[in-house]
Amino acid sequence: MQRLHRSDLSASITVFLITVPLSLGIALATGAPLQAGLVAAAVGGIVAGSLGGTPLLVSGGATSLVVVTAGLVQRYGWRGTCAITAIAGLAQLLLGAARVARSALAISPAIVHGMLAGIGTVIAVGQLHVVLGGSPQISALDNVAALPDQLAVTNPTTPVIGAITVAVVLGWPRLKGRAGGVLRTIPAPLAAVALATAASAGFSLPRVDLPAWQAPVLPALPAGPALGVAAAVLTVTLVASMESLLSAVAIDALQGKRPGPHAPPAKLDRELLGQGASNVVSGLLGGLPVAGGAIRGSANVEAGAVTRRSTVLHGVWVLLCAGLAGQALDLIPLASLAALVMLVGVRMVSFAHIRHVQRHREFPVYAATLGTVVLFGVLHGVVAGVVVAFALSLRRLTHTRITVSEEPGCHRVRVAGQLTFLAVPRLTRAFAQVPEGANVVVELDGSFMDHAAYEALSGWSARHRSRGGRAVLGDGAGRTVSEPASAHACRPWTPWRNHHCTGPATTPVPGRGQLLGGVSAFQRNTAPLVREELARLAREGQRPGQLFLTCADSRLVTSMITSSGPGDLFTVRNIGNMMPPPGSDVSCDSVAAAVEYAVEVLQIANITVCGHSGCGAMQALLGSDHEPGAQTPLARWLRHGRPSLARLGRIGRLGRGEVALADRPVADDLERLSLVNVMQQLDHLMAHPCVARRVSEGTLQLHGMYFHVAEAQAYMLDRTTSVFTAVRPDVVLSGTPGPPDAVHEGELKAKV
Repeated sequence: MQRLHRSDLSASITVFLITVPLSLGIALATGAPLQAGLVAAAVGGIVAGSLGGTPLLVSGGATSLVVVTAGLVQRYGWRGTCAITAIAGLAQLLLGAARVARSALAISPAIVHGMLAGIGTVIAVGQLHVVLGGSPQISALDNVAALPDQLAVTNPTTPVIGAITVAVVLGWPRLKGRAGGVLRTIPAPLAAVALATAASAGFSLPRVDLPAWQAPVLPALPAGPALGVAAAVLTVTLVASMESLLSAVAIDALQGKRPGPHAPPAKLDRELLGQGASNVVSGLLGGLPVAGGAIRGSANVEAGAVTRRSTVLHGVWVLLCAGLAGQALDLIPLASLAALVMLVGVRMVSFAHIRHVQRHREFPVYAATLGTVVLFGVLHGVVAGVVVAFALSLRRLTHTRITVSEEPGCHRVRVAGQLTFLAVPRLTRAFAQVPEGANVVVELDGSFMDHAAYEALSGWSARHRSRGGRAVLGDGAGRTVSEPASAHACRPWTPWRNHHCTGPATTPVPGRGQLLGGVSAFQRNTAPLVREELARLAREGQRPGQLFLTCADSRLVTSMITSSGPGDLFTVRNIGNMMPPPGSDVSCDSVAAAVEYAVEVLQIANITVCGHSGCGAMQALLGSDHEPGAQTPLARWLRHGRPSLARLGRIGRLGRGEVALADRPVADDLERLSLVNVMQQLDHLMAHPCVARRVSEGTLQLHGMYFHVAEAQAYMLDRTTSVFTAVRPDVVLSGTPGPPDAVHEGELKAKV
């Protein structure tokens, strides 16, 4: 047995001081005996704390079940409610044994947040009556309707006590100075109740009335229709399980953000078993339904708890308090407890959740759940949320907008939404508006296409091509995503903005952390998708069609700008995309060896030399001399660029027609040298015998390419005119195998 950690002891006392007033307030709000809240807190701490799968989660009376429990007490009586609690615990045990905890989290967050917000609204409106000195009504609408009459008969002292409680809870964390720091060590709920109790001394107000402790009365089976009882058990099971599992996930994430020792990660199925056992025990002992709570759990984490001993000890302190401090608890005014619970209810309506739901276009689900919970109850609200979520998903799946527009040089067919058989008639009508022989760009702004839509699209594209037309498949951003028929069918690149998310939250070595984060993201997201293809390449060996010689600059991502995947490119990278000529005194055998291997062994059919804008090597060549006496490796390497510099000097600033960009003037000497360098390195390639032989045989082609980083624009060299021409989105380069006007069938199949 490990010794008790000091931080566990202090955390258990902190959570205990929060739990006692909160548990009494929850019991008051439900209409149950006040000691039922303390029983639930003690059982939740000891039983769920010992058996649960989230060591730092603190369980007790469930705030999310206040409305449900209040209705059960009014309908079935207290003994019947205890029986329903115990049966719900048995149901949780069965669910935990069936290992369905993770599946329960699949429910839409909009439904969960809407349910909690609806429960919070009902709690706040109901407890407002108690703050005003009255009693809550059966429903939220009745509570709202009864407020004017309640205000007319209110004792002015009672709402003042409630206001003091709310003011202290809200203002306590904002205390300043050294004294404020000391006072903030006392939990705000405890301070609020203590100050409200002191302020109420001498006034005749309703107060806590704990009866003498006695042996618990055994639960009695609730009288009523079996279907109604089953619905009650289902509601308690569902709500208690959802609150516990969501709180477990939240507490697990919260402790992961703090430094120091951590408790083991949450085991949700075991947590469900622990919650079920605690509800069985709580129901048999006359306690409220139990659930794990984020309020108490987060306080436990922030207080420095390390093991589950803090959770269990807090339950022991609650048990001792109930037995030894009953007279002190009897001094607490009910208005203070009601104000405390009312504030909890208000905080359950989170504007952050509303913004999050709205951002994901699920506010109708949230609103439907919230409204139905307030008007009809929790179970009805969850069902309404599920129905609206299903209808919203069905609408998104079937609602497709198809438009046809004529642009200079082409017709554009835009498909916004998912392509299913329901959209096929509209798709064919749109294609009928396209003239025969026209150039067409089809933009698919969706992630799903069923077989009927695929057949319609591929059949139309075949007919359109047979009549002399041309079709290109694009995405929602207007980028061409079709490939020649012989190329791979996968889409190799996804926008990577904000890619810093691959790095861990706290990274002692930023470079290593981001790299490992990226590798971890690859193993998690990409490896399962490419593992089969890589296994094939491992069996069959590499058969690339291209040798791609480019600069080592980190801004050039070859797989991105060439839309290539595993096995497509044999890549050689160095500073300045240099190809040392053979026989040079300072030649680099590594580059020549790579070229020889690619040409003679891999039998590649194309070699591309790619330069880029803002090249540091070209800038260095323009800025200094690299005479034969250079000593550093970088200076010696840059001498391979001296022929390019000399060539630039011969052609001059105007280029004399030897180098140019087709669409715009060359920007400056740096860009001009980068373009000239591509041409010069192609000449160096031809000086290698293996390359010259393959080119003369007609089995090898050489290409020049220039990539402007800031414009994200590639230019290809026409070696007959020495002009670099921009590559357009809807153009497939000559020399690349495959028909240029084909809508790639593999791309369509990838969307199906």
